[in-house]
Amino acid sequence: MHVFELVIALLLGGAILTSLARRIGAPYPALVALAGAGLALIPGTPTIMLDPSLALTLFVAPVLLDTAFDASQRDLRANWRTVVGLAVGAVAFTVAIVAIVARLLVPEMPWSVAIALGAIVAPPDAAAATAVLNQLRPPHRLLVILEGESLFNDASALLVYRLAVGAALAGTISPVTVVPTLLVVTVGSVVLGYVLSRVLMRFLLRVHDVSTAVVIQFCCTFAVWTVAERLHLSGILTLVVFAMTAARRASDFTPARIRIPAYAVWDFAVFVLNVLAFILIGFQLKGILARITPFTLLEYIGIGVAVCTATIIARILWVSGAAWLARRRYRLAHDGHKGHRESFALSRGAAAIVGWCGLRGIVTLAAALALPATFPYRDLVLFAAFTVVLGTLVVQGMTLRPLIKLLGLEGDPTVAHEVRLARVETMRAALAALDEAAEDEMSVPLRRRYELLLRRAEADIEAEREPASEPSPEGGMTEVDIELVRVATSAERRRLRALRADGTISDAAYQQIEQELDLEELDLMPTAANA
Repeated sequence: MHVFELVIALLLGGAILTSLARRIGAPYPALVALAGAGLALIPGTPTIMLDPSLALTLFVAPVLLDTAFDASQRDLRANWRTVVGLAVGAVAFTVAIVAIVARLLVPEMPWSVAIALGAIVAPPDAAAATAVLNQLRPPHRLLVILEGESLFNDASALLVYRLAVGAALAGTISPVTVVPTLLVVTVGSVVLGYVLSRVLMRFLLRVHDVSTAVVIQFCCTFAVWTVAERLHLSGILTLVVFAMTAARRASDFTPARIRIPAYAVWDFAVFVLNVLAFILIGFQLKGILARITPFTLLEYIGIGVAVCTATIIARILWVSGAAWLARRRYRLAHDGHKGHRESFALSRGAAAIVGWCGLRGIVTLAAALALPATFPYRDLVLFAAFTVVLGTLVVQGMTLRPLIKLLGLEGDPTVAHEVRLARVETMRAALAALDEAAEDEMSVPLRRRYELLLRRAEADIEAEREPASEPSPEGGMTEVDIELVRVATSAERRRLRALRADGTISDAAYQQIEQELDLEELDLMPTAANA
């Protein structure tokens, strides 16, 4: 089978498995990973080798930027203790536990290789967990913590990974240089990400053609990663800072006719990269199985299961212990009163969910694939990494839904309330802008429409319900109508940005209203959409 036909077949299979996963309430990477493992056992399937230096850049950079771009900075600040504890503490604890287990099972394995294995399997993939959680509508804070963790645990894990791989290939590493190196890389990556966002956004915002804009967005993503790697900095941390810095400016100045198709293309690209990553690891296993004996295979399976078990237990221990200490510290500080402790520390049920959401995914796979061909114990590390990914996706991913139902964790109305509030505030701003823009009778129908929408939005926020369908304007739109819509929509966007800037609404609520305004603008202003 030719490579092109194979890729098309893999994408089609991934789409079918994704649809099946949604029906049964499982994370789609779990089914795709099982399919990848199955491909390794089918006689006649090709052995495809991926350039190790390409794996992280190709699979991680676009996925990470897509996640960081949508991150809520307000919510991350509110939960920074928990996010930092998971992104740094849980990763370090997992690396240590896995390295010790690997050394106990394979005593001749160098510590640098064992630590590299720990760093590969340490960062969870929030996308796999949230694929299930979004269907169940759990407390919003849990989603914020998991998504925030996924932004920064990759950076901390891959910093350790880089040092460990370098030590394994060089044979030694000086402990004296580790801490200064980490500090230089961290600070340098943050500065570089901020500077590149300021420079590249000036150029991106000047592009008004949809196809060109999307292509340049992808090129900038890979360029930011490449520049950071060439400067021996963290590509992940640089890209996270770049995306979170550029997100505000991009949403303020990117027109709707570019933003809507760009989001659709990015969603498609992220899906394709996830599917290909899980399938390609299956092809890597095919080469490993061809090089080892049945006895060695049994040994690899035993080591992989042990590493997977250690990875799961390490996260549960860290999350449970950290949550218990936080609750105890809160009680001591507030004389035993419960108060609003849940806003400071995770409850037992929330800690159980966060601890169980340690599904590994694309970063673990890409880091394993990125190991140089001469890396010691490469086949064992690659096999163990895939076992951890497959084990966590199947065991934890398939049981996440019943666990949430068992604990009875219900979603909170935080984002929904902020969305309703933003609708009311933006419509009031639109009416005020229309009152200033025109006093003649030609603007009366448009005013009446916004007044009706405002009354409905106010009723929705009082009743805490979903909005009714919006009425469409009657008849065709004149040039005056189009200009008034521009005035009203501009006022709505200014008010929306102000609500986000002062912390009244989160980025999640902002993005939902922004999408509604984008669709309304394109629907009511066909001439603007085709300009």
